[in-house]
Amino acid sequence: MVITGMRRAGQPAPLRLTRRGRVVVLTFLFLLASLASAVLWTTASRADDPPAGPPPTVVVQPADTLWAIAARTSPGRSPHVVVAEIRRLNGLGRDDIAIHVGDTLVVPRGR
Repeated sequence: MVITGMRRAGQPAPLRLTRRGRVVVLTFLFLLASLASAVLWTTASRADDPPAGPPPTVVVQPADTLWAIAARTSPGRSPHVVVAEIRRLNGLGRDDIAIHVGDTLVVPRGR
């Protein structure tokens, strides 16, 4: 004869979570989900990284200016921004406007 709410001898007690236990389990699941999303975010952002290797360069041609080089190498971007990047990549100061035919300039990677 089994009485409801009572257990037989030798039978394990049913698993019950206290309030603290539920908080611990939910916190663990939240941290696990956060870790999974961080891993996925990092992998997705690496796909957008530019390819490794030597930076692209151009050789200055007659009648070239920084503006013309910027427009030619990064047509979809603002020439103001690209010229600033070319200056930074080549160690040119803000007032350095002289580039000479035959100079090799590092240019930003296309985006």
